[in-house]
Amino acid sequence: MTKFSQAQSELTALLGDRLTLADGVRDVHGSDESWQPAVAPEAVAFPETTAEVAEIVKICSARGVPMIPYGIGSAVEGGIVATRGGLCIDLSGMHEIRAIHPEDLDAVVDAGVTHVALNERLEGSQLFFSVDPGAAATIGGMAATRASGSNAFRYGTMRENVLGLEVVLADGRVIHTSRRARKSAAGYDLTRLFVGSEGTLGIITAVTVRLHRVPEALSSAVCPFPDVAAAVKTVIQTIQAGIPLARMELLDEAALQAVNAYSGLDYAPAPTLFLEFQGTEQGVVEQSQRVARIAAEQGGTDFQWATDAAQRNKLWQARHDAYYAIIESRPGSRSVTTDVCVPISRLAECIAETRRDLQECSLPCPMLGHVGDGNFHVLFLVDPNRLEELAEAEHFNSRMVQRALDMEGTCSGEHGIGLGKREFLQQEHGAAWDVMRSIKATLDPQNVMNPGKVFAD
Repeated sequence: MTKFSQAQSELTALLGDRLTLADGVRDVHGSDESWQPAVAPEAVAFPETTAEVAEIVKICSARGVPMIPYGIGSAVEGGIVATRGGLCIDLSGMHEIRAIHPEDLDAVVDAGVTHVALNERLEGSQLFFSVDPGAAATIGGMAATRASGSNAFRYGTMRENVLGLEVVLADGRVIHTSRRARKSAAGYDLTRLFVGSEGTLGIITAVTVRLHRVPEALSSAVCPFPDVAAAVKTVIQTIQAGIPLARMELLDEAALQAVNAYSGLDYAPAPTLFLEFQGTEQGVVEQSQRVARIAAEQGGTDFQWATDAAQRNKLWQARHDAYYAIIESRPGSRSVTTDVCVPISRLAECIAETRRDLQECSLPCPMLGHVGDGNFHVLFLVDPNRLEELAEAEHFNSRMVQRALDMEGTCSGEHGIGLGKREFLQQEHGAAWDVMRSIKATLDPQNVMNPGKVFAD
C-alpha cells in the first residue's frame, strides 16, 4: 500500500468528487510548458477554501504524502512534475477576489485568481495590477515562482508587488506573513521568504497585491534595428538617460519571423524593440521623441506607433504570444528555455557573446527578452524524442548560465528553479545555498512540499 493509498479515504471524505484519480486529469497535472518529461501525480485534489487546503496538508503530512501545488501549469522549469508521486493540489477553484482597497492601492485575492481576472474586475476603477508574465497565470503561482514579465521594468516583479501572503505550512498551520500596512519593521520578512519558494516551503492560498494607477496616456512602438547590438545599445542608453519607459522588449530576427507567421503581422524581419511609454500626454510625447533620437543614432528609424487601445493590445498580444509562436515554428518541438539576467551594464556583452556561441548550435534558437532589466531568453527548439538534441540544448544553456554568473548575473531572472535550474543554484549562491536548505529542512522536515524542486533531494 502506497502512502497516498493510506490517505485516500480521508481525502475522499473531505473532498468527495473533488478528489480524482482519473488518468486524463492526472496526466494534465503532471507536466507544464517545459521540456521536462511528464510524471503524473497519484491523484488531484480541487480544494475551494484555505480550510480545505489545511486539512489536505494535515492528512498528507501525517502519512508522508508528497504535495505539489498547481495553478494553471504555465511555468517552464518542470516545477509541477510529480517526480515523487503524491497529490497535486489544484488551486484553480479558489478564485475569490476577497477585497479591493482603492484608497490603499491594494487587493486581496485567492491564489487561483488570474492576473487577467483581477484586471477585468478593476476595469473602470483607474487601477490595475501590473505583473503580466504573458500566460493567464494564477496570482498564487506567480507569487510562488516570483514571476515577472514585460511590465517589470517600470513596476517591478512579484517581489515588489506582493504585500502579504496567506500560507499553509507543511504541518497544516495557516499563517499570514504581514499586515496591510505599507511598511513594518516587526520581525522577519516572511513575505519575501515565500515569494519565489515554488511550493517547497508551504502552499500559498491568498495574496495581497499592490495596485497601480492607470496612466493618463499610453503609446507603444515597434522599431527594427540593423543588428541586435544596436538594439541593446539603444536600451542601455535609454536607461542611462533616465527615460522612464514602461516596457522595453527585444525579439531577434528569428523570433520576429515566428511572431509574424503566428500572429499574421508584417513587421520587418530584423532585431526589433517593442516599447511602451506611459505618463501624461506631454510626458509621453517627450519620452518617445528622446528614445527616437537615441534609436536613430543606432540605425533604428522605422518606428511604427500604436496609440489607440486596439492597436496597442494587438501589438502586445503578439509579444505575449512569442513563446507559442516560436514553438509553432518547429511543429512537434518543445523549448528548452533559458532565463539568464545580468546587470544592465553587462547586457550588451552577454548577448553578443551568447550569439557568437550560438553560431555553433545546430538547433533553432530564437532570442527574446525583457532587456530593460537585463533579462533575456534563448529558446532551444528540440525534438523531445531525440536525446542528442536535448543534450546539445543543455550544453549551450550551461554555457549561457556560466557566462551570466561570471558577469555577476543569475541563472533565472523570472522562471524559477523547478527541476531545470537546480544544478546551478549552489554555484550562484555559495554558502547561502546551505542556509536555504536549512530553511527548507526546518519548515518541511519530511520533505513533502513539492519535493525534488529547487533542491535535488
